[in-house]
Amino acid sequence: MSTLKDRLTADMRSALKARDELTTSTLRMALAAVGTAEVAGKAKRELTDDEVLAVLTKEAKKRREAATAFADAGRAEQAAKESAEGEVLDRYLPKQLSDAELTELVSGALAAGGFTGKAQMGPAMKAAQAAVAGQAEGGRVAAEVRRQLGL
Repeated sequence: MSTLKDRLTADMRSALKARDELTTSTLRMALAAVGTAEVAGKAKRELTDDEVLAVLTKEAKKRREAATAFADAGRAEQAAKESAEGEVLDRYLPKQLSDAELTELVSGALAAGGFTGKAQMGPAMKAAQAAVAGQAEGGRVAAEVRRQLGL
């Protein structure tokens, strides 16, 4: 079992004992998503920490999007619940890069690869994502790559 999955399980048990309903339900949901990812494909397998992190990132993004949708629909209570769940998941994710740090990393990756112009957007994104290494959302990275390539 991966250490991140062990940590999620241990934290969920602690939250259960402490009767912290928000943390318990959020971590149960996260562990269920990890379990679903483990059985996806032809055979069940254990996920690595990086794969568990990818699942948690996807779940956190879902929470942010749902909070925005509920807030736009005037359902403040449900939006607050989704935001709180997102904050619980953020404890397990790497610290997100600031805009200045993101700009610096992307410009370094683009310079190293010699990427210029629209035709090289795909390889440029691949290099930028590798440089960022999960510390920023793909949308933010793509926007910065487009801006620096002049698209």
